[in-house]
Amino acid sequence: MNSTPSRWTQEIVDLYESGAASQFIVCGNIHDRYLISTQEKSRLSSLTDYIKEALLTKFDVILRYDLGNGCRVDKGGEIFAQWPAYKEKALPTTPRESIHVLTHYLRFCANLARLKPDKTIRVAILIENANLIVPPSPGSANYELSAIASQLRDWSTDPAITETHCATFLLSENLNDLHPLLANNPQSARIIIPLPQAEALRPALDHLAMLYPLALAPFSADLAQPAAALAGASLHSIETLLQQRQHHKQALQPADLITIKKELVEKDANGLIEFLKPDRTLDDLYGIESIKTWLRQDIALWKQGDLAALPMGYLFCGPVGTGKTFLVECLAGEAGVPVVKMKNFRDKWVGSTESNLEKIFRLLEALGRCIVFVDEADQALGRRNADSGDSGVNGRIYGMMAEQMSNSRNRGKILWALATSRPDLVEVDLKRPGRIDVKIPLFPTTTPQESYALVRALCKRRQVQLPESMPAPLEANMPNLLTPGAAEALAVKVYRMLRTAHPEPLAALEYALQDYQAPVAPEIIAEQIKLAVAEATDLSFVPAIFR
Repeated sequence: MNSTPSRWTQEIVDLYESGAASQFIVCGNIHDRYLISTQEKSRLSSLTDYIKEALLTKFDVILRYDLGNGCRVDKGGEIFAQWPAYKEKALPTTPRESIHVLTHYLRFCANLARLKPDKTIRVAILIENANLIVPPSPGSANYELSAIASQLRDWSTDPAITETHCATFLLSENLNDLHPLLANNPQSARIIIPLPQAEALRPALDHLAMLYPLALAPFSADLAQPAAALAGASLHSIETLLQQRQHHKQALQPADLITIKKELVEKDANGLIEFLKPDRTLDDLYGIESIKTWLRQDIALWKQGDLAALPMGYLFCGPVGTGKTFLVECLAGEAGVPVVKMKNFRDKWVGSTESNLEKIFRLLEALGRCIVFVDEADQALGRRNADSGDSGVNGRIYGMMAEQMSNSRNRGKILWALATSRPDLVEVDLKRPGRIDVKIPLFPTTTPQESYALVRALCKRRQVQLPESMPAPLEANMPNLLTPGAAEALAVKVYRMLRTAHPEPLAALEYALQDYQAPVAPEIIAEQIKLAVAEATDLSFVPAIFR
């Protein structure tokens, strides 16, 4: 092949040729398309074809197994047919029988190599969708699965097999989808295939430009721009997009790239994440000047690439309705980066929750600079000590999140933003410096004058003009400890009155305040204020009345 080896293929070569590993569990972006370039032509192919042509050209026999098609001989059929135990041309299709036959053949080749070194057969075996053959064993022990997993593990631990010229590949999108005997086997090398970055997309786009010239016509002079902009999207989804654009005779425009990337990544994520549109800035926030100053300083460091003082993440806490989600959106708009919101990744099936998290992390690492927003963090991030009824899922979620959030290689690349009204329920280790460096509390208003100013600002956004100073008659009814969420509801009620009963703005506000009732009980608000004060990284974030 003429193309430059990717990092993961070079890792396989180094491990195999050094004798460090002969079995490779290949996870990650395994269902994508891969560019194979030869002197004759280039083409996009599946991962198995790419492995065969990039890594296994010197092997004499290549065998493949998948649940749907059973055992197949992809290369060296004549050599394989000389195996004495191969009496019939039909190979088995069921997992147990197929893995048994493949194990038997590996041991035959190992014995042959010891007895007749000059007749050594170099054998490679690829197991596609290994997670369907040996998934995590649910509940009680499944002896059939364990027997298959044990034989597959033997391919990496039996010296008779590992010391001969053989290589085995187990393909599974997520490591957590595999039986623990394999997922936790230290003698198998774990190879993670990332989503394509710009350097990998560029030659692929050169090839696609020949197939879909109209779709990529605006970039015919330089494909570096779409390669950089679409980094993190799978090559398969990019090719599908170009096919559709070519079919409809629509060129891909530079202004479309950001929106298209979001759509492609969300599609690849299968609903596990979504992008929030950062169309606001910190200027859209009312008050909290000390907090906005702090955040703007961090953003300035981020843009300058000065990461020494840049936090790994923020915890935004405070009573319900204080605008934690809104603040994250404003922060992202100020920084000019996308906001990725983790959606409900929990699943009822064994191992599925962990697999979903694994896929989310892989997508995040491929996106480049972004803010990862975790709402209701007290519920989403798991617990160190698993509940008795959840089979340890919460504990595993906690471990995976803790490891990812403290990954120093992501500093300046992934900025975590956690939001909760119950910060006391977030594990202490997840809130420590190195994971969450800055904890920012958000509070309701502290005086009727602040409440009026907040309502006035929200009414102004709806083209409803109220006097700058609060009229004296309103003071008695203007609630204190008003959250932005509650103030928003009041502003909507004022707007509704103006559009239906047609009073003056002040009259509409007076009417809205007459029967006002706080959406959250005062004692709950008071308790959540105490929790937020206790969490604050810096007392400058806390109004004097709450200190």
